[in-house]
Amino acid sequence: MSNSETRDWFKSSYSNGTQNCVEVRIDEAVDTRDSKVTAGPVLTFGTEQWATFVAGVADGQLGR
Repeated sequence: MSNSETRDWFKSSYSNGTQNCVEVRIDEAVDTRDSKVTAGPVLTFGTEQWATFVAGVADGQLGR
């Protein structure tokens, strides 16, 4: 599948529909990409890695 395909990609509702956001696609792993460069590189994480990252963000452990 091409990186530019939009099937199953989503981004935060906080982005207000703009293209300046990270998009995510979840299946057996979690793919992430820059919404401004959809044909660009995709970073893939295991589901446990992603869950740890999201928990760290939610807990404020990762700062800005």
